[in-house]
Amino acid sequence: MNIKAVMNQGMIDFTGIPSNYFLLGLLSAFENRFQAMADKTMNDISWKQFFAIICINMCKEAPTINELSEILGSSHQNVKQILLKLERKGFVRFETDSSDKRKQRIFLTDECRQFCEENDDNSRQIMEKMFNGISEKELTTTIKTIIKIEDNLKEI
Repeated sequence: MNIKAVMNQGMIDFTGIPSNYFLLGLLSAFENRFQAMADKTMNDISWKQFFAIICINMCKEAPTINELSEILGSSHQNVKQILLKLERKGFVRFETDSSDKRKQRIFLTDECRQFCEENDDNSRQIMEKMFNGISEKELTTTIKTIIKIEDNLKEI
């Protein structure tokens, strides 16, 4: 069941709930639903593992675990567990940083790149369906709003 169905069936009384509380709940419920859908459609890896791969790929230089934790918005321990699972699958490898031997950098493997290529069409189709009927202006506004909320969160 999705939030629209819950609202239409009158299962929950949203009367008097401030918009900011509603939005936060909506984002949390959406994240849970999205992760469940993505986990079902991904072969061999979870959504969180795939998201880590996406973020590693977007980095200008191979990130450290601490850098990737900041990007993912997750703890060092959680990110390390995700990476260890990806390492066991042969999707990432760790290399000692040449300028600071205490740091390990994370690199995607050729096997990972091949996996991403094989799943690219499926990912594109899912994204097209999810964002069907949503304008670029709506997306930009949503992005700006979430960035502002995150900036405010950092000051708490």
